[in-house]
Amino acid sequence: MDKETAKQKAMEAIDAKADRIIEFAEDIWANPELGFKEFRTADKVMEFFEEIGLDYESGIARTGIRADVSGKSDDIRVAILGELDAVTCSDHPNADPETGAVHACGHHGQLAVMLGTAVGLTQTDIADDLAGALSFIAVPAEEFIQLEYREGLQEEGEIEFFGGKQELIRLGVMDDVDMAAMVHHQAETPQRVIKVAKGSNGFLGKTVRYEGQEAHAGAAPHYGVNALNAAMLGLMGIHAQRETFKDEDAIRVHPIITKGGDLVNIVPADVSLETYVRGRSIEAILDANDKVNRALEGGAHAIGAEVKIREIPGYLPLKSDLNLNDLYSDNVRALLGDEGVEEAEASGGSTDMGDISQIMPAIHPFVGGVEGKAHARDYRVVDPEMAYVVPAKAMAAMVIDLLWDDASAAKKVKDEYEPTYTKEEYLKMWRGLAKS
Repeated sequence: MDKETAKQKAMEAIDAKADRIIEFAEDIWANPELGFKEFRTADKVMEFFEEIGLDYESGIARTGIRADVSGKSDDIRVAILGELDAVTCSDHPNADPETGAVHACGHHGQLAVMLGTAVGLTQTDIADDLAGALSFIAVPAEEFIQLEYREGLQEEGEIEFFGGKQELIRLGVMDDVDMAAMVHHQAETPQRVIKVAKGSNGFLGKTVRYEGQEAHAGAAPHYGVNALNAAMLGLMGIHAQRETFKDEDAIRVHPIITKGGDLVNIVPADVSLETYVRGRSIEAILDANDKVNRALEGGAHAIGAEVKIREIPGYLPLKSDLNLNDLYSDNVRALLGDEGVEEAEASGGSTDMGDISQIMPAIHPFVGGVEGKAHARDYRVVDPEMAYVVPAKAMAAMVIDLLWDDASAAKKVKDEYEPTYTKEEYLKMWRGLAKS
């Protein structure tokens, strides 16, 4: 069999199961679950693996799953990833009425693409001609939300890091993987296009608690220390720092108040905030973080309150591998023509795929077929074939390119990649930044 015949077989296998792939995606869309709680979603992924005859390991970082496929050699291993969790947007018409969860992030589609890729590469005899091994990994908890819940899991020893891929790295799940790929669905892109970008922002997470002194807000406010006022001054201090952030660093700081007090008739004595400090590089993030902390501390000092700041390892900036980007783009062009590929600006958002990309070659292209804004009430898939099937075909074809001809393309990718961290350096870096 030659390489083009192998690609054609993969496409035909995916087409034959396209209705099932779309049905899977729509089922996950209708039953969203939040990070580290995706037990039903994980069950559905396992059911699909069983349908196509793949053995798997489950319960990784609570809900993660990995299915491995051997080729004629195991010298190179390529992993295709998809994310299990949803985001919260209670105003979305398809949000879970109890949790507010909804896949307005497109993660249901990522899982469909991962499984579609598995169909193309395993429901044929292609694997026998691939000079490498495959892993299909469903990952928990990409959305960095519900921090108090994750703090509880951390205290119980269930997790160390708040992101699913960080946990995969820590647990050694990625130790034998040489390169990784996944897609992300692009908001406000209903057309048939796939966008490749060089990267995205990373961030450091932060919880902040101001402690004051409660008092009767009407009769004796002078006995109180208003923690809400301290928090407001802290937030204004952050705003006053914004002109010091360099444009090229793409710094973003966007706090929310998660608790503003107890009763309107009581001077607020317990006020909580959460925020990220985002940026294009870890150096820029740490510089901005120092300024943010000074502002938050200044608000407390001005009012006479106490402030407790907890730094939480966030996600590293995404460093897309240009060789992998080129291979994926070539296979998209074969499906959609030149107009089906666009180069995108680096994203201001963040993903824990960034952490993977700093250790091994990785890509994270953005897929069309979606209307509405990300994480918003109007987000929806309008072209299921484009959202779920086409990117799986391109991914399967890219894997064939990588592992054909004694995996020469994969070896080139691996040889030319320069890691920012080893696994040990990576863990040491995040553990060093996790502090109060």
